[in-house]
Amino acid sequence: MSLGTPAIALAACASIAAFSTEASAQDPGQAVRAFETVREVLQHPRCQNCHIPGNAPLQYDEGLPHAMNVQRGPAGLGAVAMNCSSCHQRSNLPPAYGLRAPPGAPNWHLPPENMKMVFIDLPSPELCRVLKDPARNGGKTPEQLVKHVAEDKLVLWGWEPGGQRAPVSVPHAQFVGAFKDWVSGGMPCPAR
Repeated sequence: MSLGTPAIALAACASIAAFSTEASAQDPGQAVRAFETVREVLQHPRCQNCHIPGNAPLQYDEGLPHAMNVQRGPAGLGAVAMNCSSCHQRSNLPPAYGLRAPPGAPNWHLPPENMKMVFIDLPSPELCRVLKDPARNGGKTPEQLVKHVAEDKLVLWGWEPGGQRAPVSVPHAQFVGAFKDWVSGGMPCPAR
């Protein structure tokens, strides 16, 4: 073994340690504040109308029960003969259909019945625990959660909902940035 090999190994370990320390050195208070932005978005009507404790989605900014007794169904795609995609197309309908026309985005659905990912009415610490728990967050890793909120077309619809629906109030780039800050800060949950 040459004298250079241990030095290379030591340098590699030092660079890994520096990366790990940098990621965890973020102020925990900053990560908790970032989570408040995440919470604000997830509890906006565009998100919480589908992230519900029961099986009937909500609609409109007021969170009214969905018309026609629509139900989640086991896979979150709607009950038999009432699939979400029967009304919700791959994009919003043209304005000529009226201001209350069914909105649309690719893969319109609710979370499945066995993993509802409830956002509505949860205090910040509990919402945080839901997002961190793969048994309650769709089986996603932190990196997959970031990718989901950054790229999923159904998520992105919240910023261009069409009709009289208010878009999510926090700009998408700010939301994704806050989500990344929360994740890189170790995903701490607010105390209360």
